[in-house]
Amino acid sequence: MDTTHFPPEVHHHAALDARLVKAAKGIRILAMASWPAGEEMRFLDAHARGQHYLPQIDYPRRDFTETRHELDLIAEEADETHPLGQYVAESARSWCTAAAMMEALGTDEVTGHSLELYGGPAEALPGNGPTTREAAHHFIEIANELDRELMAPSEHVEISATALQLQLQRDLDEFFDGRMIEVVLDPDLIAKAAAGATRIRLRHGAAFRDYDRQQLLQHEAFVHSLTALNGRHQTVLPSLSLSSPRITATQEGLATFAEQITGNIDIGRMKRISLRIEAVAMALDGADFVQVFHYFLAAGQTPEDSFASAQRVFRGVPTHGGHAFTKDTVYLRGLVDVHTFFRWALRQQKLHLGRWLFAGKMTLVDVQRFAPLFEAGVLLPARWLPRWVERANGLAGMLAFSLFANRIRLESVPEEAAFHDP
Repeated sequence: MDTTHFPPEVHHHAALDARLVKAAKGIRILAMASWPAGEEMRFLDAHARGQHYLPQIDYPRRDFTETRHELDLIAEEADETHPLGQYVAESARSWCTAAAMMEALGTDEVTGHSLELYGGPAEALPGNGPTTREAAHHFIEIANELDRELMAPSEHVEISATALQLQLQRDLDEFFDGRMIEVVLDPDLIAKAAAGATRIRLRHGAAFRDYDRQQLLQHEAFVHSLTALNGRHQTVLPSLSLSSPRITATQEGLATFAEQITGNIDIGRMKRISLRIEAVAMALDGADFVQVFHYFLAAGQTPEDSFASAQRVFRGVPTHGGHAFTKDTVYLRGLVDVHTFFRWALRQQKLHLGRWLFAGKMTLVDVQRFAPLFEAGVLLPARWLPRWVERANGLAGMLAFSLFANRIRLESVPEEAAFHDP
């Protein structure tokens, strides 16, 4: 791509962004906050004997002083009256907070940094809605009221991580017409799955359902991996390929929205997301690791899944209670944000913003600021798009119905007259 004709301010911020990519390279939040692989086996062996203890995790001491200094300089040199400058400065400050959090792993300070980066369960949803925790309670209650017999028999059948690996690999190779993304098994992974630009990891030994296959394709591959791959093609802002902490809510919200729009999210998945939010709130209120582990057990999860779920809440923080790694609160809040954004885009006749949102990892605010840059060719459109985004008519139809249906208030419809034969 020939960038010589771009104005000086574009070249200035492109140079800053290149420095940002280099500075952020060593900050790997989830990897650095992960627990050692053997901790799960020790804890679950003790649990099987009726014994419980608080895991004590020793994190290596890290020094990001030089990195934080460089990130501060990048933010200072960015012109925040320009959309590129706003993006670079906000991203640099986000990475700086993340670096400070990694330096504080295992201490009380991590919770404050986590709340700054990801927010918490007390945050309100868009439109002065309920808090994230109140929304979580809503989905947990609905899930608990539904009879498991409503699930199709195939949804009860478990498949191994190895079998799912082969299925996902075939699906991805077909989508890209070649090997662009590799699916691998990882015994040390805390989440059941995680995605990078060219690799999707599945937790070795985890049990999946056939339902998980499409969910992982839509969430991990066609959002997280696709936006990273598309971001790598950006000449001016290569940092759009990075999972900057400030884009987490939009990324996870977009990925969860992709599950929803393609019909690949079920009430069980919504319950799992919501249980994690409640668990974060419990930990912040003083619950320790063992209490949170038993909360997940009581909610119907296996000991293995309960350990993994509780581990997510206590990544990088003391396990004695009063602290939490709050990233899991962004899924539900991000979903509502993204759903609201797409409805707004339809009403404003700006659904093209949804396609640009896949051109790299950015926030919902970023994509609106970037509109003139996409139109001028400074930023490139997405090279790959999920099929639900390409089929704009289908997306518009669903959103148009959503806009109309939300005008109907169920509490205003008498129960006995709600549904009747004409």
